[in-house]
Amino acid sequence: MIPAIRVDSPEAAVFAAENVEAGGIPIVEIATTIPNAGKVIHELAQRFPRLIVGAEVVAGLDEARRQLDAGAMFLTGPGFDPTVTAYCVEHGIVVIPGALTPTEIMAAHRAGADFVKVFPCADVGGARYIRALKAPLPHVSLVAAGGVTQSTAAQFITAGAAALGVGEDLIPHRAVRSRDGAWIRELASRFLSFVRTARTPME
Repeated sequence: MIPAIRVDSPEAAVFAAENVEAGGIPIVEIATTIPNAGKVIHELAQRFPRLIVGAEVVAGLDEARRQLDAGAMFLTGPGFDPTVTAYCVEHGIVVIPGALTPTEIMAAHRAGADFVKVFPCADVGGARYIRALKAPLPHVSLVAAGGVTQSTAAQFITAGAAALGVGEDLIPHRAVRSRDGAWIRELASRFLSFVRTARTPME
């Protein structure tokens, strides 16, 4: 899973990431719409050396470089930016561009993307859409993102998703506002259980 942290302050982002990690998920994606996102990434990289911290880039290569300089270990995006993807491939950085249609997914894969984030997945058929994509594109590692919930997580995995991008259903805004870390840790544990259970028959 790749928890997507999209909150309104650096303090809230650090709180969310800390509790996701404490709940057993060692990876987070920091939205660059968070104020001072680079400082958040830097702080997380320093405080939690076992946490894999990535950045969601929406404003092009300059922003991508800034987040990498801050300590981001991988880059994602809601769409496919060929320039950012090419830079990451050239420098050996894991890149997970977003795409929606088969044409976009194929273009991102040909450009060297490590994974392709299908976003917003739930709005175009959810797990059924992932299953339909995997039939002609079994060689592409797809990350289902956008609308993944507790009730659909396992369905996306069995449909062929290599990973899940999860936001509000894992990191509720209410939990962040009230600083209820136990809530986030419990949700992290649940999502892990759903994914592990779905993967067991596939191993």
